Amino acid sequence: MFVHPTLTLADTGQLSIELNKFESNENGGCQAFFLFRNQTDLTFEGFEMSFAVLNNEGVIDRLLTIDAAPLPAARTTLKLFEIPETTCDGISALLLHELASCRPQNAEEMDCFPLLDLASRTNASLEK
Repeated sequence: MFVHPTLTLADTGQLSIELNKFESNENGGCQAFFLFRNQTDLTFEGFEMSFAVLNNEGVIDRLLTIDAAPLPAARTTLKLFEIPETTCDGISALLLHELASCRPQNAEEMDCFPLLDLASRTNASLEK
């Protein structure tokens, strides 16, 4: 990924991603509620992540790709994503294995991994 030459970690702040809660849906899947706390001065017009969903035995059950953009600067945003054909109590962890896009508005892609702080309020962990 291209790192924007004029941006440093000191300039950008932190982007916290919290798995806030799970909720079962009528289709037998699980709805995941994420809070994105963008404590940077950057609005992200591109922000796409891919997670490995681990079952209770720690085995990868499926991959989940989510597009959380846009993420406005200095704001907290709630995003809901469905994890199909997976019960909420059958998930032990979500492992962030790829950040496919992290693009600030009017800028090129950048490496956002150093900006990320992951947390979970569910029984499943959120890891990178």
